[in-house]
Amino acid sequence: MSATELPDWQDSKLGTMKRAALWLVAEVGVGNVFTKTQLRDAFPDVAQIDRRMRDLRDHGWLIYTNREDVSLDASQQRFAEQGVPVWEPGRATKSSSSITAAQRRELLVKDGYLCRSCGIGAAENYAGSQETAQLEVARRKTLQPDGSITIELVTECSRCRVGGRELVADVRQIVERIRQLPSFDRKILAGWMADGQREYSEIEKLWAAYRALPATARAEISGAFAS
Repeated sequence: MSATELPDWQDSKLGTMKRAALWLVAEVGVGNVFTKTQLRDAFPDVAQIDRRMRDLRDHGWLIYTNREDVSLDASQQRFAEQGVPVWEPGRATKSSSSITAAQRRELLVKDGYLCRSCGIGAAENYAGSQETAQLEVARRKTLQPDGSITIELVTECSRCRVGGRELVADVRQIVERIRQLPSFDRKILAGWMADGQREYSEIEKLWAAYRALPATARAEISGAFAS
């Protein structure tokens, strides 16, 4: 559909999310950058236009911030990909596959507040950079032993999430790597799998608890310990 065939994004009879989608298509264009100021200037009477814009992500729209695209600054966003045309009748229904806030919290806890691809923790600096890691929930394609592909949720940092969108986790390959382990190591790993967890020492538990804290709390604890 061309921009001339689209409904008018300024039509107040449309919902705000639909108008925001139409504004992106008609005024910004896929691949282009816009600023928060431009968005708010376009919708001066909408108090939560940023939230309505974020709602589009539940419908397959990709809108990057500087967490996903490090070339952007804090005030910029990139309209990366158009999703479901939510302005069409019956198309604005929220996807049942969208990730809820509760699911996100539960997964972050299960994953130990660590990126499962590179191991970096939330708010840690990347090596050789002042950029801090932001953790998000990503959908990972997983190749099962029977050849089927499932979609699994995983915690990833912004760098790994952007760089690993086309990656597929290969279960068969992991099984083969396990088979190549020494028997003693396989036995230990099998025990962890059977229990569904690994027993950590007290110092490991404290380290995990410490690195999951906000920066101010970490500074307070490390300062108290040093003194």
